[in-house]
Amino acid sequence: MDQLNIKIEIFEGPLDLLLHLVKKNQVDIYDIPISVITEQYLEYLKFMKSLNIDLASEYLVLAATLVNIKSRMLLASPKEEDPREEITQALLDYVKIKDMADILEQREVLHRDVFARYTIEDIVGEKEFIFPSIFDLLDAFKKTIEKTKLKKTVSLELEPINIEEKMREILSILEVESEVFFERLFDEAITKQDMIVTFLALLHLAKEGEVILYQASPNASIYIKRLLPPEEQRPYLEVV
Repeated sequence: MDQLNIKIEIFEGPLDLLLHLVKKNQVDIYDIPISVITEQYLEYLKFMKSLNIDLASEYLVLAATLVNIKSRMLLASPKEEDPREEITQALLDYVKIKDMADILEQREVLHRDVFARYTIEDIVGEKEFIFPSIFDLLDAFKKTIEKTKLKKTVSLELEPINIEEKMREILSILEVESEVFFERLFDEAITKQDMIVTFLALLHLAKEGEVILYQASPNASIYIKRLLPPEEQRPYLEVV
């Protein structure tokens, strides 16, 4: 399989993952179940590494911090300062920074070149939408793997799957269909390797501004739409 390293920091950072887990588990940011969250955080890192996603060192630093806090929690007495305080404060500060920033500018690094000239409404139409984070996509992909019945063995030796070919295949699908569900891209997958390459190809297309991913609400189905070439788009704002 062709290697394709995708720097995770261009999408989200380690504190984004931690916030994602806090929200996903619906826990109080002031009373984080550190053992559960640490375990899930480490599982995420393991899953991302299995997909050949190149993790920034900050992810490993936070992992070590969480493990350290977990250990201190086991030894701390009721009178001692809560070991979770440092991570709680870091999250609160980070939330403030995110709240002060323009959400579209912060989350749509993938599409910054597109936004320079076209409104997102030009692309997805007059509908309400939000953009899934990399962790939303990882959740969706993991669920898709779990519910897809893949062939454990095949009678014929398959040709190696090429990332670039898979990217062209995705774009071909989007030329026929105006938009597709995330799961639709994996309908023809035969092996887990095929699914992984498809997922990485999709991330690469999004990173390059070839496609856009969006959903109606959190946890809703994720849609994928092709971004047309500039000459076919409706001009919004020219950058000089």
